[in-house]
Amino acid sequence: MKVRDSGMPDEEMWTGFFEPSKVLAVFGLDRGVQNLVEFGCGYGTFTLAAAGITSGTVHALDIEPEMVDVVRQKCDDAAITNVQAAVRDFVTEGTGLADKSMDAALLFNILHHEEPVALMKEALRVLKPNGMLAVIHWNYDPTTPRGPAMEIRPRPEQCIEWGREAGFRFNERNRYDLPPYHYGLLFRKPFA
Repeated sequence: MKVRDSGMPDEEMWTGFFEPSKVLAVFGLDRGVQNLVEFGCGYGTFTLAAAGITSGTVHALDIEPEMVDVVRQKCDDAAITNVQAAVRDFVTEGTGLADKSMDAALLFNILHHEEPVALMKEALRVLKPNGMLAVIHWNYDPTTPRGPAMEIRPRPEQCIEWGREAGFRFNERNRYDLPPYHYGLLFRKPFA
């Protein structure tokens, strides 16, 4: 099931919005990560950066075979061997990953989905205790050059509420501004 209003902008425009390594570092995802899952890898904008800081495997999932092919090709071109890119409908089928097997999960520009709490619960399931869930979304601002329709675009407060409903902890100091058009939130899975 495709996420509503999920058309990707062209790659040049998309990659111009982010400095992936710096964004991951803002979340503290620049060291000590063994295994990571990315829900909706798109062009691999964050996948390749995550591969550089992950000592184990990056599980890059996307429903679009074309996106997965792009990520695989980029990994081949860069001689990156710790990415498993897979076509997966994680919305209806889950990630297929074992319980408590991931150190970190990325939900980037995807929580405008019809069931955001279900996506966050799947992230919670696969994360180890104290595992990190990093969320990025478009600012709630109609002047952004892209992003989902305003009526389905979540505000940070909505994402925080959904995260808590899914079972995550959230500390206000883990709210980030990611200029020019995004915000970030870091959640933690409780120890027990």
